[in-house]
Amino acid sequence: MRVTMWRMATLAALIALVAPACATRGFVRTETAVVDAKIDTVAVSVEEVQERALQNEEQIAEVDQRAMAAGQSAQMAQASADGAAAAAGEVGVRVDEMAARAGRLILEVTLSEDQGNFAIGQDDLPDAARARLDQLIGQLAGDGQNEFIEIEGHTDNIGGANFNLGLGMRRAEAVQRYLYEQHNVPLHKMSVYSYGEERPAAPNDTAAGRAQNRRVVIRVRT
Repeated sequence: MRVTMWRMATLAALIALVAPACATRGFVRTETAVVDAKIDTVAVSVEEVQERALQNEEQIAEVDQRAMAAGQSAQMAQASADGAAAAAGEVGVRVDEMAARAGRLILEVTLSEDQGNFAIGQDDLPDAARARLDQLIGQLAGDGQNEFIEIEGHTDNIGGANFNLGLGMRRAEAVQRYLYEQHNVPLHKMSVYSYGEERPAAPNDTAAGRAQNRRVVIRVRT
């Protein structure tokens, strides 16, 4: 009996010693699993951050490329503008040279409605205009020079721009035709062109101003 009780006491002591050790191991395993889970979570977060950083770098590189392309386009546009400005300057110089070569202006005559000539929308050459052209030819006959005649047609701003360009040209051609048919002025000695409403001699906001703008300008050069 005493041996049995001693054995039971010994077994109880062993259980008391082993039980805490088993509990400690279980706790460690549980905590280790929790830590591992947290480490896995942190690893996933790091990967996501790295992936986002890579995407941002790609986006930044794309923006840089677009900025460079825009800068190159701006430079090309500026170069084109500079080239156009230079070309315009060259054209201006050529125009000045052509004007200088055109010869000396010896006579200028204006045929306008305020002098009893062209009516609104009309290109017929009135009698007063014919008489003024006869006078012009008389002046040139006494000069004895080798003349060239420039004939410009103009209009007021009533009507469309294209219509007025055509009307100005018809008025200029009416003068040219009269000089050719009535005074035998060679066609190659005359030039005709129209400015339409683009070069008014007076404001178009009054009837008197519009009357001055309905005109043909004749310039004689040597």
